[in-house]
Parts: sequence; C-alpha cells; structure tokens
Amino acid sequence: MGGATMHPRFVRTLCALALSGAFLPAAHAVLFEDGEARRAILELRQRVDELQQASQRAGEDLRRSGDDGTQLRRSLIELQNQIETLRMETAKLRGQNEQLMREVAELQRHQKDMAQGVDERLRQFEPLKVTVDGKEFLADPAEKRDFDAALATFRAGKFAEAQSAFANLIKQYPRSGYLPSARFWLGNAQYATRDYKEAIVNFKALLAAMPDHARAPEAALSIANCQLELKETRGARKTLEDLLRAYPQSEAAVAAKERLSRLK
Repeated sequence: MGGATMHPRFVRTLCALALSGAFLPAAHAVLFEDGEARRAILELRQRVDELQQASQRAGEDLRRSGDDGTQLRRSLIELQNQIETLRMETAKLRGQNEQLMREVAELQRHQKDMAQGVDERLRQFEPLKVTVDGKEFLADPAEKRDFDAALATFRAGKFAEAQSAFANLIKQYPRSGYLPSARFWLGNAQYATRDYKEAIVNFKALLAAMPDHARAPEAALSIANCQLELKETRGARKTLEDLLRAYPQSEAAVAAKERLSRLK
C-alpha cells in the first residue's frame, strides 16, 4: 500500500468514501464483499488510526517540549536569582568580615594602650635605683619626685618652702636613702631662714647617723657657722677642730682652718 505517504486528512476522506460506498460505482459493489477488500479497508482504518495516534503523540511531544522549555527557562531564571542572592549575601558577609577585622584591630590597639597604661602605672610604684651624694639605693618614684622637687625649690631660693618640703619628706620616708641628704638640705634651708638652732639639730643628726657621708664635712662646717651666728665662739672653735681631725683632706677642712685663724 502506497498510502503510507498520503496526507492524514486525505486518508481520512478516502476511508470515509470507502465506507459510505461512494468510492466505487454501484456496479462494482460486489467487490467489497470479498475478504481482500475488507482487509484493505481494515488496513486503511488501522493506518488512519496509527496516523492519528502518531499525530496525537507528536502534539503531546510538542506540548511537553514547550512545557519543558518553559520549565527550563523558569529554572534558569530561578538559578540566576539564587546566584544573585548568593552574590549579595557574599558581598554582605565580606563587608561584615571587613567590619569585624576593623573592630578586632581597634580592640587590639585599645588593649595595647591599656597594657601600656598599666605598665606605666606600675612603673610609678616600682622602686628606682638612684645615686645621691655618692650613695646608691632604691627609692620609690614618689619619694624621688618629692626629693627632686624640694631640692629644686631650695635652688630657686625659696628657702622657707624648701624647709617645709624637706621636713615633710623626712617625716613621710623615715627609712629613706634620701634621709641624710634631706637632713643636710633641710639644715641649709633653716640656716638661710636664720633658724640656726634647728639647723644644728639636723646637721648633727646627719653626722651621728652617717659620719662617712659625702656631705658630713660640710655639715660639720655648717654647725660651726651656725654657732658663730649664735655667738657661740668656743663651741664653734671646738667644732672646727673636730672637723680638721675627722676630715683633714676635705674641702671643708680648708675653710675650717681659715675660720680658726680668724678666731685666734
């Protein structure tokens, strides 16, 4: 049968004519009674059915293909949306990470500043090694600060203020390594304010506690000067003679000889 290449609409028309008896003249109707004709008709019907089914399948395939294409486009759009969402979240996380890094760096700087501040505060209380009048010892930072301030006040010619400053230092730090030097400068401040008796007390305290102190010869000479101011000539002479015996090689001994020569 060459009908396999016929158009489906033509085939359906052909079959309808055959079934209605219009396909052949009435004179030949007898031909459709034999088995071959019936088989031909059945084959045509079957072929038509097959073609119709094929057409339906093709339509369904096209619809499915169209549906699949639509679904694919939807999937691609959704995937693009997800990619864009992930890109935005990544940028957001990157920004948060940079902010966290800045905050961590700031915390580290703050911690470093705090540590330095603590170290500085601790150093304010750590003993310092100092050397005063040839004597080396450990002193608290506050103790050193008070002594330096009192000495600066004395050198500025503020003797009354220096007297109070050295007196307070001696009272506040009775075991201080600055004590002999503080007594020496206190005595000099008292001498400058003409408080000779109290000056003698402090110079003698220095000599009694540390007769080998670097300021001891000067302290002895200062005692003699105070005695001379108090008109205690005999006492001054004895003090000068004791100075010469105790510290014969000192500069104070040279001044003591000169004063003794004037007293004779």
